[in-house]
Amino acid sequence: MPVVSIQPSGKTIDAAEGTRLLDILLNSGETIAHKCDGQAQCGSCHIYVQEGRKSVSKIQRNEHEKLDSIIGVGSKSRLACQVILGNENVSVELLGFSSGF
Repeated sequence: MPVVSIQPSGKTIDAAEGTRLLDILLNSGETIAHKCDGQAQCGSCHIYVQEGRKSVSKIQRNEHEKLDSIIGVGSKSRLACQVILGNENVSVELLGFSSGF
């Protein structure tokens, strides 16, 4: 069972492979914007996957297009609503602002 480490809170969560990262974050009590209900349309759940990027689902076209429209995107950027957890541990950084605008 993979472990999700969340920064800056320092929480670690045991999570099931195949689970959507946004659901993991919300179920852990983290506050993260998600205005489009996981449709990759708003970009408000923009996060950085610091470790374990090769284990999570690959970026699909709709996520890539939304990330292209967001300021502050880097090579570690993902939308939490589109990331499906693989079988390895993952470390994510929640951003301190809503980046979807």
